Amino acid sequence: MVPIYTLTLAPSLDSATLTPQIYPEGKLRCSTPVFEPGGGGINVARAIAHLGGKATAIYPAGGATGEHLSALLADENVPTISVHTKDWTRQNLHVHVTSSSEQYRFVMPGAALSEDEFRKLEEKVLIIEAGAILVISGSLPPGVSTNKLTQLLEAAQQKGIRCIVDSSGEALSAALGVGQLELVKPNQKELGALSGRDLTQPDDVRQAALEIVRSGKALRVVVSLGPQGALAVDSERCVQVVPPPMKSQSTVGAGDSMVGAMTLKLAQNAPLDDMVRFGVAAGSAATINQGTRLCALSDTQKIYDYLCKI
Repeated sequence: MVPIYTLTLAPSLDSATLTPQIYPEGKLRCSTPVFEPGGGGINVARAIAHLGGKATAIYPAGGATGEHLSALLADENVPTISVHTKDWTRQNLHVHVTSSSEQYRFVMPGAALSEDEFRKLEEKVLIIEAGAILVISGSLPPGVSTNKLTQLLEAAQQKGIRCIVDSSGEALSAALGVGQLELVKPNQKELGALSGRDLTQPDDVRQAALEIVRSGKALRVVVSLGPQGALAVDSERCVQVVPPPMKSQSTVGAGDSMVGAMTLKLAQNAPLDDMVRFGVAAGSAATINQGTRLCALSDTQKIYDYLCKI
């Protein structure tokens, strides 16, 4: 199988807890927090590991939170390459209110990266072997401009590294400007922003995704459609996969699970329809868990088997 690496420029140590109800000023009694590694690329690598594959996570880590993050990844048997940073790795908080089933996500700014710290991360990326897949996922931290992202992508592609980008806004637009990305996964709103128009009809979504492929910006575009699954487009096919009705507990981690599953299939040279089926199955599997938990192999396999039959 093709080697897989992920790059997370703004990793996090995520904590999840339960509280009976939420209100201002009073003391909110919470359950014992559960700590998990966080950040787009890190979660993609974890999802791949959960699904029986292997991906090496590249990321910056600083302070006690960075050490805790790395220890948790070691516990999950995720191979890592980290660069020590002066700023501590951020810590996010996810709170599930049991009385209402509401979820609150408190997301802190990513730790700033200095010029030297970013250069060291870039060096780690550029020693990846040619032909490997690199997933760059998540937000850009303070100190990292879109220009730095595009320069890194260009250098990686020149080394023969196949790049997937899962981001949003200016970062995603800048990455598409580099061109020849293996895969991008915008949602419908993000795709509309990229195309510069409202995508109110299903065919509008298909056409906008197809424009990205025909322009050479990406070889594959998978548009996440929430409960309606995903629409996948490449130069030859257009496939929509709709998951079975399921009770969603949390959408945290669904997108990263989906990207991880699709990357794993891509590394196995699977066709587009099989890739998106497995991606939708993993994303759906993540939603049946509370808190920040990702997909489980058993749940993903059951949903995938169902999707293969319809």
